Amino acid sequence: MFRTALRNVLAHKARLLMTVLAVMLGVAFVSGTLVFTNTISDAYQNSSAKGFDGVDVAVQAKYQDSKGDRVGKIPDLSQAVLDKAAKVPGAASATGVVSGFTAIADKDGKLIGGGWQSEGGNYWGTKDARYPLVSGHAPSGKNEVLIDSRTAERAGYQVGDTVRISVDGPVLTPTVAGIFTTDDGNVAAGGSLALFDTATAQQLFGKKGAYDEIDVTAKAGTGQAALKSQLDAALPKKLVETTTGQKLADDQAEQISSSMSGLRQGLLVFAGIALFVGTFIIANTFTMLVAQRTKELALLRAVGASRRQVTRSVLIEAFVVGAVAGVTGLVAGIGIGAGLRSLLGSIGATVPDGPLVVTPGTVAAALAVGVVITMLAAWLPGRRAAKIPPVAAMSALHSAPTTKSLVLRNTIGALFSAAGATVIVAATTMSGSDGQAPMGLGAVLLIIGVFVLTPLLSRPLIAAAAPLLRAFGVSGKLARQNSVRNPRRTAATASALMIGLTLITGMTVMAGSLQKSIDKMASSAIRADYVVSMANGNALSPDVAKKVAATDGVTASSPLRNAASRIDGETEFLTGVDGAAIGKLTDLTVDSGSFRVGGSDVVVDDDTATSHGWKAGSTFTVHYEDGKPQKMTVAAVYQGNQVINGIMLDNAVLTPHVTDPADMQVMVKTANGASSATKDRLEKALGSNPAIKVQDKQDLSNSIAQAFTLILNMVYGLLAMAVIVAVLGVINTLAMSVFERSQEIGMLRAIGLDRKAVKRMVRLESLVISLFGGVLGLGLGVFFGWAAGQLVGAKMPTYELVLPWTRMAVFLLLAGAVGVLAALWPARRAAKLNMLSAIKAE
Repeated sequence: MFRTALRNVLAHKARLLMTVLAVMLGVAFVSGTLVFTNTISDAYQNSSAKGFDGVDVAVQAKYQDSKGDRVGKIPDLSQAVLDKAAKVPGAASATGVVSGFTAIADKDGKLIGGGWQSEGGNYWGTKDARYPLVSGHAPSGKNEVLIDSRTAERAGYQVGDTVRISVDGPVLTPTVAGIFTTDDGNVAAGGSLALFDTATAQQLFGKKGAYDEIDVTAKAGTGQAALKSQLDAALPKKLVETTTGQKLADDQAEQISSSMSGLRQGLLVFAGIALFVGTFIIANTFTMLVAQRTKELALLRAVGASRRQVTRSVLIEAFVVGAVAGVTGLVAGIGIGAGLRSLLGSIGATVPDGPLVVTPGTVAAALAVGVVITMLAAWLPGRRAAKIPPVAAMSALHSAPTTKSLVLRNTIGALFSAAGATVIVAATTMSGSDGQAPMGLGAVLLIIGVFVLTPLLSRPLIAAAAPLLRAFGVSGKLARQNSVRNPRRTAATASALMIGLTLITGMTVMAGSLQKSIDKMASSAIRADYVVSMANGNALSPDVAKKVAATDGVTASSPLRNAASRIDGETEFLTGVDGAAIGKLTDLTVDSGSFRVGGSDVVVDDDTATSHGWKAGSTFTVHYEDGKPQKMTVAAVYQGNQVINGIMLDNAVLTPHVTDPADMQVMVKTANGASSATKDRLEKALGSNPAIKVQDKQDLSNSIAQAFTLILNMVYGLLAMAVIVAVLGVINTLAMSVFERSQEIGMLRAIGLDRKAVKRMVRLESLVISLFGGVLGLGLGVFFGWAAGQLVGAKMPTYELVLPWTRMAVFLLLAGAVGVLAALWPARRAAKLNMLSAIKAE
């Protein structure tokens, strides 16, 4: 039986090629994902580990917990702590580290690197082993700076050039005193690093003679653990904590691995979808192969083969196919992993250098996925093959499915579909996090149910296309009849395309609805023409608000100043605003009370009010950052959103209690509204600062929705893999159907159907099947998009369902195009059949 199975594989090479391709694509996606994420993770881990080479023990300030009415904070490390660390017996040196956000502009004034990747720090001196100088000299004062070699190369800077730099205040224009190399992971990932002398860095980053961290190196013969023990004994335990360099490297590696796991899981989900679609194709292929070999399998039974041997022969074929697909998929996956890494570089997201990582786990996963998926998909056809009675060897026909089996299938499908739809609808009534798991379960049940019911659904839906097919005469009529002749085969073929379109449509509905709701949120809650903020999301200097207010054409402005406080024994963040102007800059819906901010009057969003049990007229005591208390009155409760929320009070009341005031953004209203001229005026007033963004309502909406758009584009690209697999499924089904109907096609040719009509018949059959899958996919996608939107809408009052009719029409046209393209080769093959040979075919 083993030799028989191998001969069957070799005898049907052309018919099994599409199956191998379908499995191979899925395996390639899985192995490519593992290679890509392992390579990136390994490169970042190696890069970050190098960054700790010169650190044996790091001394960091310990967070002072909130107690009673005192606000928790992280203190700075003083010069005295540095001096003590340097004097412990096992310390060779101690370096005070100061760091903070520092934006570097290129020669066109544009920000280099992503905002969060733009860092600055202090240069400890010419012997600073962390940053070896390539050229130039150490910086001195505000007028000199060092920049990393990668940034210098990208922007074309050389020693002696003037560069525009911003921390959180006015733009600085120092001279490039030198260029250095670094193993910093942010720089390796496309960011930038600027270094000042220590005194300048402390002044720019608000440390005032203090440090963020102290890095201590050990003397020869002193281990990291021993040095840590000495530092713990010498330094105040209540204020500082020590960590070995090895522990820092290990923690960083774990953090990188954890962050990559999300990306890995997301990519593997789409690989799973491709494999799921491929499973239909495999099952379809083996079902058709078994049906075509009815006489052969029955003869094997007649000459003594047991049911188990017949099943085993089919599974051996599947094993061979899966093994071949696993090996080729692994090779293709390594290429995909390398290609994805190169793609990151082409879009500007550079990563640290490192080798391509192919682990034994990746190899095992690729082979296991290829073999297991194929054998699972082939198990049911193999089981059916074993049930073929020996008497079937006397006839080329095998009995059609019984009425009982069809009723059972439709009943199971209806139960699964009803259960899935019920669970999904129930999940829409839950809160966002609680409803996610039930909705996922419901989606799986519904897809399975619809797949089981697809043979039943195919007849009425394909019959609806009959009027259009009549326009193609005999070819159209034959195409419709062929499409419904074997509903199970049609269902399996259409379902592969259905799943891909379901996901694409659902994501499109979600993205369109979210974009609309974000637009409404920005336009309804904000009257301001512009919002000014930092490129990396950090706080703005208070000077920014002053410059904005003094700009010509500005009629009202207000900084949104965040500060921690203690209320009812819990930490609560306050938002300071200009009480007189905030009403002109916002348009918030007030649930109760009168919207006024000033003195002891504050306004509170509905969620915060509910959590504290407040309503309009309620009073509470707030303890500020400096520990001083004040009694406040809730003047109004408003509906908060993702743009504006929290407890708002007047800056005149808040600022005196804040040690280092910082604004998250500044809202601006101008006399002539939003325009390019007004925006240019504001940017020039802020010194054309590369670190500061000036955004109108549409810019703000786009920046919030940018993540959704990026995810949607990634989904389109990743789901293209599933669509390609679905196309292979349509080609495979049609090709094998043509082979199965060779005699029938020969008879049609003999009675006058010409080659063009035969081609048209096969193409129309493919078109009808693809459109059938497309209609099901669009319907399910809209339903899933609506359901997911209900979860999101629970926390987004402006959410409303938006059906992207134009894109949905494009998706349906693409489904039709898939059908036409998939039929090219099978149609050509059918038209080339020799009618006499075909008539004699068995």
